[in-house]
Amino acid sequence: MKKRPTARDYPRTARLNTLVREIIAQELERIDDERLELVTLTSVVVDGDLARAVVYYDHSRGQEADEEIDQAFTDLRKRLQGAVGRQTTFKRTPELRFETDGVLREALRIEEVLRGLSQEPPIAPLDPTPYNDIEPL
Repeated sequence: MKKRPTARDYPRTARLNTLVREIIAQELERIDDERLELVTLTSVVVDGDLARAVVYYDHSRGQEADEEIDQAFTDLRKRLQGAVGRQTTFKRTPELRFETDGVLREALRIEEVLRGLSQEPPIAPLDPTPYNDIEPL
């Protein structure tokens, strides 16, 4: 029978990352800011010394909304940081920094390129005739 994983089975920083992400997500639901509609927190990376935490997010509103969303996170940073401080027992509250997670966008871009490749005509094979004069090694 498999042992059920406990908090001790995971590294401390992974648990902190998950905890901070959950707190920020819950606080964002309470805030209900229209600028943050369709925004998803993809991950949080907390420094080992708890000085800083980078919150990665993505959204499906198009690139024209990037600036508006950045501004919303800038406006709400102190409130979100305060929520983390109140709901944790950290020695210090990490300073939050918000960054767009480019992984999903890059994946979509790669997918578009691959679709474009499948629509191009196949490349004709090389003619081996010019290489007939070369002796094998």
